[in-house]
Amino acid sequence: MSATVQLLRLAHARSGDKGDTVNVGVIARRPEWYPLLVEALTVDRVKRHFGELVRGPVERFELPNLNALNFLLHEALDGGGTVSLMTDAQGKTFSTAMLRMRIEVPDDVAREVSA
Repeated sequence: MSATVQLLRLAHARSGDKGDTVNVGVIARRPEWYPLLVEALTVDRVKRHFGELVRGPVERFELPNLNALNFLLHEALDGGGTVSLMTDAQGKTFSTAMLRMRIEVPDDVAREVSA
């Protein structure tokens, strides 16, 4: 069996700008949860999650030694911090938005993170 939980129960995240690209790092709170992140946070899933906010491609890099994934969300900042009129031109809120994603996990993990 499985259940869905918000990603924030399993991971921390941090984001920032690199020109017109947002860099989002997602770090498992526990090493044993890293494989769940690898399985659930696919490029397609992340792209769908952000929808029209990310006009370009999404890249994913695995960092198993850190129990982390790093995502590059291209064409997400309307040109970048120095030219963008976006409220969040440095992409700082993208990590919070990522952590709101719901992912499927085994029931025992869902019970553990919900306790």
